[in-house]
Amino acid sequence: MDVLSSRLLLRPTDPDRSQAFYRDVLGLAVYREFGPPEHRGLVFFLGNGLLEVSGRAAERPHGLALWVQVRDLAAEVARLTRAGVPVVAEPVLQPWGLLEATVEDPDGVAIVLVEVPAGHPLRTDLRTPEQGLPPQST
Repeated sequence: MDVLSSRLLLRPTDPDRSQAFYRDVLGLAVYREFGPPEHRGLVFFLGNGLLEVSGRAAERPHGLALWVQVRDLAAEVARLTRAGVPVVAEPVLQPWGLLEATVEDPDGVAIVLVEVPAGHPLRTDLRTPEQGLPPQST
């Protein structure tokens, strides 16, 4: 498979409510809008991916979770709490070394907020000098 582009498609029970949540509460930037005004679809930047919130589902989505890396987990959880977003798991350092908290969108979709602590392997260049670069933290 030669993948040229991709995005996650989310079909909420109330498109206007969910689009407002992702745009105004989470603060995701809009990549593009499409469709007629009465059935407007929005595609949001989601780090190095895209999230499309469009269409309408009769039931809440099941088994879906978004993984979103943030710079300051405590600050984001505090901001979202003030905005009335349900926090279903408070920030905690996981056994795999990442700080994680979980919030929910209006349909109950889990959004796992993740902070990569300094010194974690995901933030460290492990290449050796023989590979051209000295190891350094990013």
